[in-house]
Amino acid sequence: MPRVTLVEGINLALGRALAEDPDVIVLGEDVGVNGGVFRATVGLQERFGAQRVQDTPLAEGLIAGMSVGMAAQGLKPVAEIQFMGFLYPALDQIANHMARMRNRTRGRLTCPVVIRMPHGGGVHAPEHHSESLEVLLCHHAGLRVVCPTSPARAYGLLLAAIRDPDPVIFLEPARIYRLVKQEVADDGAALPLDVCFTLREGDDVTIVTWGAMSADVMQAAAQLERDGIGAEVIDLTTISPIDSDTILASVAKTGRLVIVHEAARNCGVGAEIAALVAEQAFYDLVAPIQRVAGFDTIMPLYRLENEYIPSIARIIDSVKHVMKAEFSV
Repeated sequence: MPRVTLVEGINLALGRALAEDPDVIVLGEDVGVNGGVFRATVGLQERFGAQRVQDTPLAEGLIAGMSVGMAAQGLKPVAEIQFMGFLYPALDQIANHMARMRNRTRGRLTCPVVIRMPHGGGVHAPEHHSESLEVLLCHHAGLRVVCPTSPARAYGLLLAAIRDPDPVIFLEPARIYRLVKQEVADDGAALPLDVCFTLREGDDVTIVTWGAMSADVMQAAAQLERDGIGAEVIDLTTISPIDSDTILASVAKTGRLVIVHEAARNCGVGAEIAALVAEQAFYDLVAPIQRVAGFDTIMPLYRLENEYIPSIARIIDSVKHVMKAEFSV
């Protein structure tokens, strides 16, 4: 069984999907000859040809529009947007057509498209290359938004996304593309969508996170354990729709909730999770909910990006704060 990185797990899944289903088409800027900017598609054009792995012009609106047209005609396009900050030109096609195809045709047509894109900062990139814009996508009914955080989950969830009859936005945390290696069997087995993954069990506080922040949260949880605080770490994984059952069950056990995400705090997905818990599990809480997030500014250039991305110290401080706090009666 090969040991692969997260980006290599994505490559394995794409190769498996292309081999198993002739309707699967990979397309995007530089995905063919160059194998993608992060090499997620390296070697696929050589294996499957230029018709199955297509290089496109530098035009995100065209990539998304072509994908809608392909899907409406029975193909299963897997499109790459090179960086999440390039999403805006494609958002017209994604929001107005891709997300609405099933509803618009009353189920006569579905739109089995996967849009892949790197997510988040930490890779020393220029402007528009380090954004965390998941909230723009989660607000659109008809879209599923997924973000894997390990090689095995990247492999299994990408296969599930490609096989899904409706559009899936597949966010790939660039900062941890090559952080760790894991044994991944290239057996074609998909993982379930729409569920959280509990990365670590604990009884004192629930930490919900997603994307590259999962690695930092796990390090913070290990340090908190040495201080006698047992943190339960939940990887949201499918950002929309949210698996509320897993989160609510954990909060019922711990009574405390900290939400950690790289995106800006204002109107972020973390606010939705906080509202969910406040509405459905308020009486399980023994302390106010805390959020640790990026700042409400444009993602800075790389000299300051580590000041923007929530640090392990910020996470630990927030957890210790919520451990000391409690509601007054």
